[in-house]
Amino acid sequence: MAVARDWTALAASIATWGRELGFQEIGIADTDLAQDEIRLLNWLQAGRHGEMDYMARHGSKRARAAELVPGTLRVITARMNYWPHGARDASAVLADSRKAYIARYALGRDYHKVLRARLQALATRIGDEVGVYGYRVFTDSAPVLEVALAAKGGLGWRGKHTLLLSREMGSYFFLGEIYADLPLPVTPAVGAHCGTCTQCIAACPTGAIVAPYELDARRCISYLTIELAGSIPEDLRPLIGNRVYGCDDCQIACPWNRFAQEASTADFAQVRHGLDDANLLDLFAWSKGDFDARTAGSAIRRIGYERWLRNIAVGLGNAAPDPAIVDALRTRVEDASPLVREHVAWALARQSARLESGARSTAVEG
Repeated sequence: MAVARDWTALAASIATWGRELGFQEIGIADTDLAQDEIRLLNWLQAGRHGEMDYMARHGSKRARAAELVPGTLRVITARMNYWPHGARDASAVLADSRKAYIARYALGRDYHKVLRARLQALATRIGDEVGVYGYRVFTDSAPVLEVALAAKGGLGWRGKHTLLLSREMGSYFFLGEIYADLPLPVTPAVGAHCGTCTQCIAACPTGAIVAPYELDARRCISYLTIELAGSIPEDLRPLIGNRVYGCDDCQIACPWNRFAQEASTADFAQVRHGLDDANLLDLFAWSKGDFDARTAGSAIRRIGYERWLRNIAVGLGNAAPDPAIVDALRTRVEDASPLVREHVAWALARQSARLESGARSTAVEG
């Protein structure tokens, strides 16, 4: 533990250093997450985590900072905007079934690496000031209740879609934490400002927001296209539309995102490889080498080529009927991956049926 000092002054300095490193806001939370622990355990018991077994393995440790990092007294929480500058309008891409919609957080560099490096730099700067101290840096990389800690640290409040909301910034930002053994003063929490609004709930394509503040990950498109390793349930495939990596619908619908600001960090400000407005057919034609090259340094790389093709096949199945799509799907009917073959067969049957139906209608009208 560092020697006694003016902790309030240090907290103010940490906020300043954080902004210098590209974070829009820094907060400091205590480690009492007892109520959030109850909520987490109930969520796990209901099976709403799906196949994310790591959530259950860590269990209550997610809500007990001192068990995860012994000696932790405070959690320094940080947020960084990610909406890329000049990206194609999200609603326009979603409305064009020939396009592939990719969650806007994934259009820049992999946030895990970027935020971890910035948080480590902040932790090092603190060490320069206080000397040796105990700490550990996290960014969506360990059993951490990020939203709960950020809310306790005054960065915003939990919205009905379960994401963190800020009156000044909406919700298009990443979160990261530094667990520290420093007795810093906590940042006051802010009140919730969702009121009676339920636009995020109504906007969810699959009904994954089963009630205010309750998400069933098993129906969430982000889970289905990223976390789920196997087959996407057939009844949910038509609802996914052209969303091939994640989903932003609940955020797009949120009125607070009228105040969202574009990323100021170069790693997130620029769209990589035109993925904000890409055609499904073009992406489906990527080889494994193409995928590896064009997703290098991106969060998309984490799902791998097989799931990438699985997701795009679903998008093609949901696209407006087109013989060119049928031709493309047929090129992967005998793909080496059973997972890809299954979803290609589903998409091919869906496209073929609608083309035949359209042809019959044309014949009758003629």
